[in-house]
Amino acid sequence: MADLVETAINAGKFKTLLQAANTAQIIETLKSPGSLTLFAPTDDAFAELPEEALDSLLQDIPKLKKILMYHVAFGDVRFEDLQQIQEATTLEGSVVAIDSDQGVIKVNDAHILTTDIIADNGVIHGIDQVLMPAMVAGG
Repeated sequence: MADLVETAINAGKFKTLLQAANTAQIIETLKSPGSLTLFAPTDDAFAELPEEALDSLLQDIPKLKKILMYHVAFGDVRFEDLQQIQEATTLEGSVVAIDSDQGVIKVNDAHILTTDIIADNGVIHGIDQVLMPAMVAGG
């Protein structure tokens, strides 16, 4: 098997996320041993952002890193686990809300599109929005 980065590359729909992760210098974090859960916005999710917002983020590395780390939770949290929990602590330091209703799972306001893309060091769930931590969204 492969780590989270290789698994995301192989999935083929997380190119923008991987480019941003490379820019923010968090690739090593995503390759590290241990167990992580990556709530990965698809390329379509990034395409929903205004172009100037994405360009601005790619220029503001500390802010970009904070946003990307908000998409990574501690532990290997699979689909069954997501149905049981209400929140997950992220590497950014705050929590994301998990809402499960009749098999539909949301992370904050983002819908999970694909679940349990398994990697050696965790799991990827594809989501339909870029998540914004409160500190960034408010600032």
